[in-house]
Amino acid sequence: MPVRKHSQHKQLFKNKGKDEPTLRRQRVEVSVELRKAKKDEQLLKRRNISIHEENPSLGEDRAAEVIIQPSLEEILEAVNGEDTQLQLLATQATRRILSKHKDPPIDQFIELGIIPRLVEFLGRADNAALQFEAAWALTNIASGTSEHTRAVVEGGAIPAFISLLSSPHMHISEQSVWALGNIAGDGPIYRDVLIARDVIPPLLALVSPAIPVGFLRNITWTLSNLCRNKNPCPPLDAVQKVLPVLVLLLQHEDRHVIADSCWAVSYLTDGCNDRIQVVVETGILPRLVQLMDSPDLIIMTPALRAIGNVVTGTDQQTQEAIDAGVLTVLPRLLRHSKSGIQKEAAWTLSNIAAGPSHQIQQIITCGLLPPLVELLDRGDFKAQKEAVWVVANFTTGATVHQVVELVRSGVLKPLLNLLLVKDSKTILIILDTISNLFLAAEKLGKTEKLCLLVEELDGLEKIEDLQNHENDMVYRAALDIIQKYFSDEENLNLEPQTGQDGLYDFSVEKQDFNF
Repeated sequence: MPVRKHSQHKQLFKNKGKDEPTLRRQRVEVSVELRKAKKDEQLLKRRNISIHEENPSLGEDRAAEVIIQPSLEEILEAVNGEDTQLQLLATQATRRILSKHKDPPIDQFIELGIIPRLVEFLGRADNAALQFEAAWALTNIASGTSEHTRAVVEGGAIPAFISLLSSPHMHISEQSVWALGNIAGDGPIYRDVLIARDVIPPLLALVSPAIPVGFLRNITWTLSNLCRNKNPCPPLDAVQKVLPVLVLLLQHEDRHVIADSCWAVSYLTDGCNDRIQVVVETGILPRLVQLMDSPDLIIMTPALRAIGNVVTGTDQQTQEAIDAGVLTVLPRLLRHSKSGIQKEAAWTLSNIAAGPSHQIQQIITCGLLPPLVELLDRGDFKAQKEAVWVVANFTTGATVHQVVELVRSGVLKPLLNLLLVKDSKTILIILDTISNLFLAAEKLGKTEKLCLLVEELDGLEKIEDLQNHENDMVYRAALDIIQKYFSDEENLNLEPQTGQDGLYDFSVEKQDFNF
């Protein structure tokens, strides 16, 4: 069914200037709160504030805890001196101060000028304890602001840390992974610097069945940061190296490894259709859909995000997600106790609803209309807005018979009630959707029935009130509907019948679908 849009408010709609295959929305990161939701397991940077059990200098460290903390001047003097033992104690003191839970004095240490010396200590293969303490201190400096990370990078730490990935000492290798994860997490510039320095092969080489799970979590998190960020996306050859390992990690039993692997895939699908295709071709979608159904929120959230990104792609990519079972999981997620999951699920469904009529039929067949109506009726407003998009997209691409199914599901009442919201864009989308419903009714010769149904649900009064709306585009859209469908009193002389289920009967005889 062709969509009719008013030129005065066309710019508010997602398909402005787009043809049918590009109707799907891509979320703009700065305007979407959900991208920020439930990211506790996906921090950009992490500070190491706990002592590693593998730390070979653990005994020394505990003994040092009873020693009075040296001043910054004493630390600087010892670090720059030639006494190896004093260098170690001073570096330990630095690490300990930078590991404070709150407000570590990173700026003071940068101003002290000891970063180049700490980087130099990373190369001390003859002194593993000093290497480790220096790596830990630099990790925590890099965990700060972009300026802090830059200080570590400009101090020459990147090649030193990449070299230490192959350290014979696992705790040093792990600390290097952590530091590199913080650097990658700073943004696409340093991410691409690391990739250009060939960080990926030695990082992937660390993944093995024998590796402790804590170490594997750090590797997975660092890999996710190497997949993160757009403008630009990570280099395609880097993505193709990482993806096979992510496919394996998604099968791991540890929830944190799975979660960060899902986040990595969600970043890789958050781009153009070509990038989505690279992920689809791995055959990973059935596993992602399975993880979408996880009761564990830290897994469900990024898995849903990844599948949601996939269905922003082409109709064929969306069909791959449908074939993987996404529509069988979405009804539960639309009814999830967390409003953020409801919103994400509705966004995902809205992009599936932007597809061709055979995909819309699968939405109906999988029982998604009842939970959609519930969400429109009782959901959090942010989730309701996404649900409105589902209905709008549905009416744009559906057959007339599918529109009848939509109306019979009870969608009209909550949709009309949402005309009372203050958000002009949402109101305009609803008015546009109502126009689409009338276009279907006209084809069936049922315009009068739809008119009366709208009036019975107090919709006419709400549309009339919108003629006083402060937004001129809302006023014009409301006026257009009234003038087209409600200006003639003769339209109001037919009563809609009520079916056995108490819903208004908008059904027609089968032969009526033969235009």
